[in-house]
Amino acid sequence: MTYLGVDIGGTRIKAGLVDGDGRILARKITDTPTSLDAFKTAFITVIQDLATGEELPVGAGVGCKGIVNPTTTEVEILPGSFKFLEGVRLSSLVELALGWPLPVFADNDARVALSGEIAWGAAHGKKNVVMLTLGTGVGGAVLAEGRILRGVRGVAGHLGHISVDPEGVVCFCGNRGCIETIFSARAIEAEAIHHVHRGCESALTDWFKGRTEELTCQTVFDIAAQGDEVALRIRDRATEKLGAMIASLLNIFDPELVILGGQISEAGGMLFEPLRRAVSSRTRRLLGREVPIVPPGVADRSGIVGAASLVSAHQGFPPRPVRS
Repeated sequence: MTYLGVDIGGTRIKAGLVDGDGRILARKITDTPTSLDAFKTAFITVIQDLATGEELPVGAGVGCKGIVNPTTTEVEILPGSFKFLEGVRLSSLVELALGWPLPVFADNDARVALSGEIAWGAAHGKKNVVMLTLGTGVGGAVLAEGRILRGVRGVAGHLGHISVDPEGVVCFCGNRGCIETIFSARAIEAEAIHHVHRGCESALTDWFKGRTEELTCQTVFDIAAQGDEVALRIRDRATEKLGAMIASLLNIFDPELVILGGQISEAGGMLFEPLRRAVSSRTRRLLGREVPIVPPGVADRSGIVGAASLVSAHQGFPPRPVRS
């Protein structure tokens, strides 16, 4: 079986052909345009570039931010710069690109990531899992008793909009103090730049002098790893908030494990070690056990494999763990 997986990201559209073991056979990537007409052209082109070989997909999966109707594949709610996708049926674009009808499945990008983990990653064989995707924003998905939660209107699992500070800054969702306003890459970068502009004595300030590139979240974690006091405070403040939020999730869902994906999770021990301590201190008395907090088991971080897993999940093709 060969599946087509497409991830619509904030900066890039990524598409690939994936085999039954969750391995990418071919991929194409293009920048994500900021207008509907240009988006449709780019989306169709990247798929057509993949569909030129003899190996044709038996189905397609698409991951996208926002509220995506899995039945119709329509993007129902997508605030921000890609609001123009609201009302677009992603299945129609896939079929237009390929020129023939085939099963097309779509969902929110965080649920897609969890689907990939269920098929070929850390959640394989599990029934209760919480997943967070830590990037420019914070996404989330929950597997409860073997089913991915969706809720009445498909909003269930939007964990990035759990409020951890009732008097915090306004989030684009309309809530205040969402974890996304504190732990996302954008939030961490903004706090670091705030310290730099105030002229704080820090390696962050020294790094910024004479630089033309933007200060990134990874830079903040790298400088924290060197023992810089300001960078460590930024990391620790954000990590404590995330730890409190995850502790609440553990008390609600009592999962077998928590998976942290997204670009920030690539910070490795500088994130996972203090986070595990923070979560453990808040939950060990009630839960009576340590809940593993782990990185994704799917090596592909592009979203392609997760999107492809939607096909096997819906069509009943049994997924198999990725061979080492």
